[in-house]
Amino acid sequence: MRWMGGLHLTKVAVGCATVDELRERIGNRTDDRIVAVETRYRPTRAEALVGGSLFWIVRHRLVGRQTILGFAEAEGGRCAIRLDARFVPVLALPRRAHQGWRYLDAKDAPADLVAGTDVSALPPRLVEELAALALL
Repeated sequence: MRWMGGLHLTKVAVGCATVDELRERIGNRTDDRIVAVETRYRPTRAEALVGGSLFWIVRHRLVGRQTILGFAEAEGGRCAIRLDARFVPVLALPRRAHQGWRYLDAKDAPADLVAGTDVSALPPRLVEELAALALL
């Protein structure tokens, strides 16, 4: 699925070296099918982001997304991005690391990985190389 309209965010999954580590982190932070991710600043375009996605960066690649449900105040004046707990893998797309979050236009967002795509039979190194080339 390719996103046709809307606005999204990208964010580095700090401390996650693999997609599996990111999935585990999401699972550990899930409360009633919602995950809250804290960030220092509330996006100025927050209203346009609701219904869009937060795309996660792992090892300099966009690897998956979660739907943005809304925003809330967090302790210390921080902002909580409320996300649907469901993690959707996407076709890997190279992306430089950055601090905090960045806006991502829908036209630049990667497509969802096709349901049923199973790369588990491939050697992990090959999967990594194909993803780095944005072929997976």
